[in-house]
Amino acid sequence: MTALLRRLAPRTLRGRLSLVALTTATLVMVALTVVFNAMVREHLRRQADDELGTRAAAVATTVDTDGRTVRVLETTNDRLLDTNVWIYAGTRLLEQPPSGTASGTLTDAAGALVRRGGRHCATVGVREDGPVRLCAEPVPEPHPRATVVTALDLSPYRSSADALLLGSFALDVVMLACTYALTRLAVGRALRPVRTMTDQATQWSAVTSDERFGGAGRPAELARLGSSLDALLDRIRAVLRHERRLTGELSHELRTPLSRIVAELDWWRARPRSAAETRATHAVIAEAAESMTTICDTLLTDARDGATTAPGTAPVLPTLRRTVGRSAVPDHVTVTVGGFPEHLEAGVPAALLERIVSPLVANALRYARSGVTVHASRAPGGVRLDVTDDGPGVPAAFVERLFQPGRRAAPDDGHTGAGLGLPLARRLARSAGGEVAYDGEHAPGARFVVSLPPG
Repeated sequence: MTALLRRLAPRTLRGRLSLVALTTATLVMVALTVVFNAMVREHLRRQADDELGTRAAAVATTVDTDGRTVRVLETTNDRLLDTNVWIYAGTRLLEQPPSGTASGTLTDAAGALVRRGGRHCATVGVREDGPVRLCAEPVPEPHPRATVVTALDLSPYRSSADALLLGSFALDVVMLACTYALTRLAVGRALRPVRTMTDQATQWSAVTSDERFGGAGRPAELARLGSSLDALLDRIRAVLRHERRLTGELSHELRTPLSRIVAELDWWRARPRSAAETRATHAVIAEAAESMTTICDTLLTDARDGATTAPGTAPVLPTLRRTVGRSAVPDHVTVTVGGFPEHLEAGVPAALLERIVSPLVANALRYARSGVTVHASRAPGGVRLDVTDDGPGVPAAFVERLFQPGRRAAPDDGHTGAGLGLPLARRLARSAGGEVAYDGEHAPGARFVVSLPPG
């Protein structure tokens, strides 16, 4: 039964709200109809009793109680007064309707009312077409005592009440149909902005649009919904931006080891190689593959952990030499790695240190004219790394946008790059509690300063 009700239940919010409104209206209208018809029947009964009382008073004027016995006076048109009338002296029947009998049902009911004494009414069902109402009215003379009983057919009253009841039910049906239709229409119009906002949110989330709903000019409920959808769109945009950034960073960082692998394979396939040359090629490829694994692990761990970085220390100078050794150094550029002391350590894992320095070294090698210097030293509260080149430097107008992802000072300078290395270096350094900054006072060339916590 429960499963059947669930299948029959409306699936849309408009249908459910319409059903709730219809059910509520049905209960209210049924209750009002029952109360109204009960009041109408009570009103008709009182009307019948009033009419019976009026007829009894008219008949009482024909009863003479001045003597020792009760007499019924003869008057003109008394046949109309005698219709459905019983006259009693005490409990003795003096006169009854021409159609009544002493043993008839109505006569028995009239006698019962007289024996109860006082003014009483009762309804007796003796006819196929409806019940009969009887009322006993004492004649206002204490001695000897006389009572007039009058009867009235209630069929017309009951017919009126039944017709009114049917009319009420018909009106209820019409009102309920109108209520259901108007509720569906009103709810549909009220939910139309919600459907529109849902479609817009779906479209905007697919294309990461900057459009937002806001709350101006909307009802309070829709304003709250708009705020929730705006927050959801902002989160979706942040997730997509994070995904694009991670993809770009992985592509940027994996480009160098992939280039080394491709170059080694091309060199090895150019002509037959000796066993020693093949082993050297395999070693370079293995080192590049290991570097790719380290890059993926470092960037994915940083993306997963957010601002937190796994604890660890790294020897600075060996890591810098390894980073430079894996870089593609042009023939006309000389790279110098130095620092003091030799055993200097930074409070970051070696893989993370390599990923911080690698974009800076690659950027310096790209623009250097003849030399690049990587220098490490102890600084107050941490470790300082300087990556310096003797290239053209950074244009003054571009310094403020230097660490923005996807920005390049001269996109048509002939150098490959996506403008992601410097932002990645700064973000990774900050995740470890450090910083990457550009030294604008250095000239000629460019100098980038890396600050890291001590080991």
